[in-house]
Amino acid sequence: MQRDGFRPTIVLGGGLTGISAALHLRRPYLLLEREHRLGGLARTHERAGFYFDHTGHWLHLRTSAMRELAQRALGDGLVEVERRAAIYSHGVLTPYPFQANLHGLPPQVVYECLLGFVQARLQRTSENPPRNFEQYVLHHFGAGIARHFMLPYNAKLWGVPPAAITSAWCSRFVPIPTLEQVLAGAVGAGPAELGYNVRFLYPRQGGIESFTRGLVALLDPAHTRLGTAPEAIDPRAGVLTVAGERWPYHALITSLPLPSLLGLLVEAPTAVLEAGQRLRATPVRYLDVATRRPARADYHWVYVPESRFPFYRVGVFSNAMPSMAPPGCSSLYVELAGREGDAEQATREALQGLVAIGAIDALEDVAFAELREIAPAYVVFDEGYEVALATIQRYLVAHRIFSCGRYGAWIYNAMEDSLLAGQQAAAQTDELPDAWPCASLDPSSGPSPAGATNCG
Repeated sequence: MQRDGFRPTIVLGGGLTGISAALHLRRPYLLLEREHRLGGLARTHERAGFYFDHTGHWLHLRTSAMRELAQRALGDGLVEVERRAAIYSHGVLTPYPFQANLHGLPPQVVYECLLGFVQARLQRTSENPPRNFEQYVLHHFGAGIARHFMLPYNAKLWGVPPAAITSAWCSRFVPIPTLEQVLAGAVGAGPAELGYNVRFLYPRQGGIESFTRGLVALLDPAHTRLGTAPEAIDPRAGVLTVAGERWPYHALITSLPLPSLLGLLVEAPTAVLEAGQRLRATPVRYLDVATRRPARADYHWVYVPESRFPFYRVGVFSNAMPSMAPPGCSSLYVELAGREGDAEQATREALQGLVAIGAIDALEDVAFAELREIAPAYVVFDEGYEVALATIQRYLVAHRIFSCGRYGAWIYNAMEDSLLAGQQAAAQTDELPDAWPCASLDPSSGPSPAGATNCG
């Protein structure tokens, strides 16, 4: 691997972050992926003409740079779609977001939500900022919206009580309407669409992996190694061990789940390892569901807050893009609130729930359903999160290890954020001096001075 002191930048993980990093690196690099195709969670499973992503993977591109990259990758193969999202609660469908579309709910529910929102607005002060997500919801939305949607839905989503997580994740993802918008939505005047995902891009054919493959086609395959996983990382020497061989590196860009990365480090400080043990995440079990008839629902996805249903979100791929299922059929994803338990029972209850909320007409419409899991899925933003993450990242950056992407940075984000994270990491590593620094193993230290001698 090393010739005449040459050290490439090594990219660990071939999801969107790793692919983006490889595309933006100016100096020599090597991209390693343990699976036998790139893409990470931005891949698509096909069965009998039905296509399924790893739950909803809708592209929300806000920056011109990522829009240009998408154009290079897929050109006119990407279609812009106007969001159709809904809430199912109290036996009725209302538009998303709940807090700005109360019309159609039972009158008592509308009253409680309006009263709570107004009371929260009148009582709101900056003296007592919310300490956790439950308080954040009450602070911004009031008791009614909290009770009827925000708290039960997020309890199902995160798998922990809303009081157990902070609000660090939600500033972009939870729209806060004005009083005027809430009132208009309550009487059916229909506020403008709210939220970061009003429109999204999606491939015309083949699911989200068509986009991923377009990106991969821009890479030089000579710099990619599939079916290859790291065995150890020596941060002091700047050496990666793969299949028993030692590969010196200029820097590491990694999107591996942060706890997995820490497990590879040789002689990492106790403080860093202990910080890693404080990181928490919940898995997600979900169903790929194929139906012989069109889904009854016409939305792209629906949020389901009530505990009597075993899922918190249902999406219909084929409503967003008909090519995701054979003609006259539908492909759906169903995200389950339960993280464990008997697979057959979970599947049966979920399918019955789909009929109950009107997503499909009958159980007989289901051609097949496959249970899958993503682990980790949702990072838990508890009270120890920020301190633990800062301790880990300070140590990693000091040793030229740039851990980024959704699970590398241990955050909650969208696909574009992962692409941008890879771009940023590439720029950071390209700017590093060629000489390998003698980085301290003290987790509180900053990056070593430029020009330090080679410690390898």
